[in-house]
Amino acid sequence: MSTPTIQGFHHITMVSTDAVRTLRFYRDLLGLRMVKQTVNFDDPGAYHLYFGRGAGDPGTLLTFFEWPQTRRGHWGVGGVHHLALGVETPEAQLKWKRRLTDAGVKVSGPLDRGYFTSIYFADPDGQILEIATRGPGYAIDEPADALGSRLVLPPESRLPDGRDEEAIAERSWPEPVPRVTPDMAVFGIHHITGITNDLEQAHDFYAGVLGLPLVKRTLNQDDGRTEHWFWARYDGETVAPRSSWTLFGWPGSDYRARPGAGQTHHVAFRAKDDEEQRAWLDHLRAAGVQVTPVQDRTYFRSIYFRAPDGVLLEIATDGPGFTLDESEEELGRTLQLPARLEPKRPEIEASLQPLPSDPESE
Repeated sequence: MSTPTIQGFHHITMVSTDAVRTLRFYRDLLGLRMVKQTVNFDDPGAYHLYFGRGAGDPGTLLTFFEWPQTRRGHWGVGGVHHLALGVETPEAQLKWKRRLTDAGVKVSGPLDRGYFTSIYFADPDGQILEIATRGPGYAIDEPADALGSRLVLPPESRLPDGRDEEAIAERSWPEPVPRVTPDMAVFGIHHITGITNDLEQAHDFYAGVLGLPLVKRTLNQDDGRTEHWFWARYDGETVAPRSSWTLFGWPGSDYRARPGAGQTHHVAFRAKDDEEQRAWLDHLRAAGVQVTPVQDRTYFRSIYFRAPDGVLLEIATDGPGFTLDESEEELGRTLQLPARLEPKRPEIEASLQPLPSDPESE
């Protein structure tokens, strides 16, 4: 049986302790559109907020479960270390650094990663975030038609001992950035980076089972020792945007990710439709992967499974989409519930804190 094709990322779901604070950060500061406010279908007393672009385009979606009483999580083996959002240019990135810094958010970088330039910061719950430029891309140090074929050592200038940390810290946009301008627009998920204790086993899974080719083998440029591998949708010539999944290798480590606030709950890849998702279900079962039956999430359908290191993964369909129960213009403005939960709307609404309206829509 041939392996179906991963289309890229669909969404990433993280954990928040305060929906209002999360809304203020991702919508009002980062300028992402809230495309849906609903509840966790498995825990209707908790918000599930979706942020993204357009009408909730796959690959742009950041979603949050609000769990006010949860403990603080921590990255480690079997979890996500950071989420990178993409912008087009270094100039846009510097505007983001200034906007975030002026808002009291601590930002590091910009750091030259070779394949892109990055700044780093954290959301109010501690989730590590990155804003990365689209290019130059993975072909700067090996042929575009032979990505991932060898271990590429980063030059000394990109490692800590070769950096001018003072100059990096001083680089920013010269003027305040009170509004998110069109040139700053985040185009979606740039990459997602996790941690594994066995890169070879991970490669067998992501390349052999999920069909994601290895496109880069290099080292973590913040220590110059830890291997850092990248997988993505790659046709032998180009790497598709919104598809890069990367892992730091900690061989044999038992330092596990701790679920909770400021951590990722799961990462979802795309299936274009129900037929492709059914093909994935059959393929994963044939490969011996324990996978759930199809779950109806109203706006898409989902199957869930775990990678060998324990990270929770999903394959979600592109449709039916977020305009199923409200117009594109009205997306995210009111609480939406699936039909089975509508009879409980009064008690559900009473259990949730009211969300502030979007100042841009007033």
